[in-house]
Amino acid sequence: MAMPSLSDLTRSLSRLATSETLRRAWGVLRHAPGGGVLMGQILGNLAPYTGTIRPEVLTLEEGYARIRMQDRRGVRNHLRSVHAIALMNLGEVSTGVAMMSALPGDMRGIITHLEMDYLKKARGPITAECRAPVAVAGERREYDVQADLTDEAGEVVARARARWLIGPATH
Repeated sequence: MAMPSLSDLTRSLSRLATSETLRRAWGVLRHAPGGGVLMGQILGNLAPYTGTIRPEVLTLEEGYARIRMQDRRGVRNHLRSVHAIALMNLGEVSTGVAMMSALPGDMRGIITHLEMDYLKKARGPITAECRAPVAVAGERREYDVQADLTDEAGEVVARARARWLIGPATH
């Protein structure tokens, strides 16, 4: 039997895009060589703009995500540092993955507010880390989450704050 393609996996995940399928996919991919990159590609296929930063999932647990973005020409600005919007994109995907991984299976979410503090020039690989609360099943409400974006030295270069509206999925 042939191995499913990335697009087949993405289509399956998008139809079943629940916290359980997200965690299950990561449960398989985290042990595979390049699994974090592949998980990032799946996220990028689910949300194409997210894919422009080529995220790499380092850790994914219920309510917790660590995601890295490499410093490359495509994410740089004219000052040869990582562009502010690339950092914002990384902040959004890390808060989103942390939040979505904390949802009960019959819930969904959408971002309603996103802001970023830029604390210093970002150079080199940047890692975003976010912890999100587990959402209350069946309850529609907003959750505020924060992601710290750090450079290789562990210094916080930016801080994202996102508000996610979580509620029951309607089909």
